[in-house]
Amino acid sequence: MLEAVHEIAIYIHRFHNLDLFQQGWYQIKITMRWEDEDSGSLGTPVRVFQYEAPDLGSDDVYGVWRIDDTDHSFSTQPFRIRYTRQDILLSMMVIFNLSPSKFEVQSTSAAILKFELLYTPVLESRSDILDSLDNTAAIHEFRLPPKALLGLHAYCPVHFDDFHAVLVDITVHVSLLKCAYTSSQKVPSNPTANEDDTMEHDKPEQVMLGQTLLSARGILLKDLQKLSQAVNQPIDLKEIASNEIFGSAPRSDLEIHDPEVSGQFNNVFEALKQYEELNGASDFRNDVFLHALSEVKLLELIDLVGNQVLHLWGLFLNFHRVNAKKILGFLCNQWAVDRKAEWSIWMIYSMVKMPHQPLDSSVDESSYRELHGRTAVLPKLTGDPAENAKRAELHRQSIAKMMINNMSIQDMHIFGDPSRIPVVIVEQVINVPLHSTRGNSYLSQTDQKDTNSLFNEFCSNTTNPLSGVSTRQNGRALKIVVFVHGFQGHHLDLRLIRNQWLLIDPKIEFLMSEANEEKTSGDFREMGQRLAQEVVSFVKKKMDKVSRSGVLRTIKLSFVGHSIGNIILRTALTDIIMEPYLRYLHTYLSLSGPHLGYLYSSNSLFNGGLWLMKKLNGGQCIHQLTFTDDPDLQNTFLYKLCKQKTLDNFKNVILLSSPQDGYVPYHSARIEPCPASSADESRRGKIFQEMVNDCLDQLRARSCEHRVLMRCDVDFDISLQGKSLDTIIGRAAHIEFLDSDIFVRLIMWSFPELFR
Repeated sequence: MLEAVHEIAIYIHRFHNLDLFQQGWYQIKITMRWEDEDSGSLGTPVRVFQYEAPDLGSDDVYGVWRIDDTDHSFSTQPFRIRYTRQDILLSMMVIFNLSPSKFEVQSTSAAILKFELLYTPVLESRSDILDSLDNTAAIHEFRLPPKALLGLHAYCPVHFDDFHAVLVDITVHVSLLKCAYTSSQKVPSNPTANEDDTMEHDKPEQVMLGQTLLSARGILLKDLQKLSQAVNQPIDLKEIASNEIFGSAPRSDLEIHDPEVSGQFNNVFEALKQYEELNGASDFRNDVFLHALSEVKLLELIDLVGNQVLHLWGLFLNFHRVNAKKILGFLCNQWAVDRKAEWSIWMIYSMVKMPHQPLDSSVDESSYRELHGRTAVLPKLTGDPAENAKRAELHRQSIAKMMINNMSIQDMHIFGDPSRIPVVIVEQVINVPLHSTRGNSYLSQTDQKDTNSLFNEFCSNTTNPLSGVSTRQNGRALKIVVFVHGFQGHHLDLRLIRNQWLLIDPKIEFLMSEANEEKTSGDFREMGQRLAQEVVSFVKKKMDKVSRSGVLRTIKLSFVGHSIGNIILRTALTDIIMEPYLRYLHTYLSLSGPHLGYLYSSNSLFNGGLWLMKKLNGGQCIHQLTFTDDPDLQNTFLYKLCKQKTLDNFKNVILLSSPQDGYVPYHSARIEPCPASSADESRRGKIFQEMVNDCLDQLRARSCEHRVLMRCDVDFDISLQGKSLDTIIGRAAHIEFLDSDIFVRLIMWSFPELFR
């Protein structure tokens, strides 16, 4: 029997602590197995390369890596985690051999790569650490599809889970290699022996192995050339058919068995070269060429190609050791670029055009027209929650029927059960610039000029907190993201989104607002003032730190809010102390925010709860959200807030909503009219429409600006929660915005430029 093996090289660069809850000693354990247990044995670690020697004198590293023959696992050396955003450099490569039980050209067997995070608390004696590291704190698995097992070079970020948020920088490299002959595989020494009697029963398997090796060879050649160009380091592939590779000179007596084929080629090498020219280096699905060879010549070809692949694989391992960091950087960038395409399975894209005129109850739908491109403009600006929920459910059903078998590594957090991943409907609003001739424009050209001159004078004052910001291109851009929790929330409620933002841009400074923790029942004005003071204090502190170490070039100030946290942060932006910082506003991510209040809330159960809360404790914010804080609607807090330019200065605005969220009215989270308000011709309806227009007017781009406005509907799979009070009243989806980060991973990695 002929044998081959999949060799999987795993390079572990560093362990970065994003958000581990516990200090202590950690260790990474790696195992490999076939997804189908009948496909072969467990993967076996066979070689380890330590690229950079660990600092054994450090208090944060203890012992060395080890291989356990009992469970065929590899474990890194233990390392100690003391603080957030701590880096542990591991810099090692472990190679696993994974042997299939049979060979198939179109293999249906995938492999599972399993990472375990082992943990033990800090012990009095360091000698007890290794024996105590038997507690698996978290697991992260990846699937190597059948196509990837022929050849792969990919970045594989390991995060474990929400309660053990880390980043382990890992690259995975795969190739198929030919094993040594067994005694039954030796080529007969007598070329005149009856080959049909000795090897005919192995011919189909020989052909399949030849095809897989030829495919692996072609993939490896292309990938080596690609990596060489990416890191700008040459690899000498010219002598790929040299005697050094094959161990002997090409033999002219390797005749082709088929007379028709043998008349075209003098030897196997010429046949192989011509076949590649005709079919491509990695396309050997047509096995006519291999079947045309005699048994002996087929084995000779398998031997030759197998030696080539082995030589190329050795070239890669040596090349990787010298250029490990550059290859890691290239593959990481490639991974980021590929996210939008690979995760588009769960995304539905559409576009809608912002109307020229203010909205009223009878919008002229003729103003909407189809844009050029692959995505059509939606016929209505107002979303229908029932329609979008049905659309998402149909999409989810189609996902359940998909056969996902690409060449990329598949994260089992997402691909483990694709039908349970949130479906995101992304509606990009095409902004119509506001022209200065319009009466309701933000600022006339004169006003804009006056405002700029006043601001320049303000910045020239030595007492101005922003006087240290330089207009020069060199220097550092200070990027700050402020996270604001919702009603009765905690400052760490939005930590999952913070972690994703840190993965996209590790250089951000973040503020998890605590100013209103346990104080979210009062007046929004007071909450906004407290948040404004907290933000200004944080920004000044970070500015001073940057200024001491270099030049502060500019500031990007972004906000993330959940639920009423969005009302709090918008109120904070109206505070006078925030005025110098408004020009630096960058991205605003709103998670189910009641921007238009509860004037047209259709959830009777939740409305009853609000009524009861107002009767029991009389929280001022509840009155403000329900427009009962003043008898005159035009004197209410939310009406006046919509008049303020709270959304005017953001470059990017992303409004997240969910049709399943019963805690926040769908239209309120999306800042759009609803059918009830459009049909209401009373003063109440007109005032509400005025509020919508005021907000949308702020979201339109100025004539000289480009602004991104997106509405994202998130449809969660809450079927596992069954019939419960949370699902009935709509709380489950509202809290899912905090308890899950997969939906925000889909959005943020599909549009990473908005979060940098």
